Amino acid sequence: MAKQIKLEPIDHEVSIKTNENLLSMLLQQELNVNWKCGGRGCCATCHVYIQTGTESLSPKNKRELKTLALISNCQENSRLACQARVLGEGIVVELPQGMYLSEIENLDTLIGRKVQQPILNPLNGSVLVEGGMVITRSLVNQLKEALVQIDHLLTRT
Repeated sequence: MAKQIKLEPIDHEVSIKTNENLLSMLLQQELNVNWKCGGRGCCATCHVYIQTGTESLSPKNKRELKTLALISNCQENSRLACQARVLGEGIVVELPQGMYLSEIENLDTLIGRKVQQPILNPLNGSVLVEGGMVITRSLVNQLKEALVQIDHLLTRT
């Protein structure tokens, strides 16, 4: 049986099957959501906030709790979309603002440009570059180093 879920801040309502995880629904909507670990709950690239309806989702498992503990912008209503299965109605999902560092194909193209939205660390959701900042070569080098560290950590998990 299908359930209705509301997505914020885009004010969009979608259907999802009972026991399906939030990530599969977000991917079906062609939203810009990463899932670097393949949906195993090891990274934070599918991190979302649940505005209402937490009781209508599956409980957080040990892996999800461990990963959420690493997220700097984690809140009580934080969930990993790959681990949260829909059980009931009344769920409102808030998508985090910003884009993940791992989504940027060529960092060098950012040099001299102003970032429109924050650039986030895909492992912990921390803001690496604030929105409105101009990207310098030294900042790009720092971001490239962060990407190497992120890839190294993901291959170890």
